[in-house]
Amino acid sequence: MAVLNGEPATRDQLAALALINYGHFTSMLAENGLIKGLTAHCDRLTRDCRRLFGVDLPAERVREYLRPVVAEPGTRMVRVTVFDPAADLLHPDGEPAVLITTRPAGKSPLPPLRLRTVPVRRELPEVKHVGLFGTLWARREARQAGADDALLIDRTMITEGPSWNVGFVRDHEIVWPAAAVLPGVTQLLLQAAGPASVTQPVRVDELGGFAAAFATNSGFGVRPIAAIDDDGFDHDHPVLRRLSEAYAAIPGEAP
Repeated sequence: MAVLNGEPATRDQLAALALINYGHFTSMLAENGLIKGLTAHCDRLTRDCRRLFGVDLPAERVREYLRPVVAEPGTRMVRVTVFDPAADLLHPDGEPAVLITTRPAGKSPLPPLRLRTVPVRRELPEVKHVGLFGTLWARREARQAGADDALLIDRTMITEGPSWNVGFVRDHEIVWPAAAVLPGVTQLLLQAAGPASVTQPVRVDELGGFAAAFATNSGFGVRPIAAIDDDGFDHDHPVLRRLSEAYAAIPGEAP
């Protein structure tokens, strides 16, 4: 499904997104018409639209376009992308339109991740933009080396995953890396509803001091990490179970 401003999208309308690649998005899991953190997703779209296009994107407009897409029962991933269908290389930031696409949700639960650190820093990391080359290249590098995914680092500092945030467990407390990263919706929800947490810089050479590690995003919620490079972690740590339970208890919102 591809719906642009509430109407079926045409090939010509999607051409700018493929060729110019200027815009921003958010992805969310819709379960029987409800979405965890929908308000936070809409806030992200409004904030990023102001940054990339200089205009406000009303949350009610997004919700209006979402209602018929998520109305049917079942579970699916929904992506809301904001871009200008009339954009060209000289004028990438014209009148933004709202594209909604869907895809099947991934299987759950997922096995623990084995990660490889890759030195990549996302451009404009605070914005969930559509420029994914660097992060996908990092993911490919990690997978070519035998890992499941990449963990991005900025020199010696841990930042984030290609499409998820990372957290660590030390003394039954959650540690979120303080770095130039995208503030994930699932991370924000867990900071409000989960166990006690702090945000502080995390160096690569400190990884061995953590008991457990995990990834978070809207598609899978909380996913344990088994290893990062040569450091192993307890992927059945009780704090990870508490995190998963806290996330599962968060109610979804209707558009």
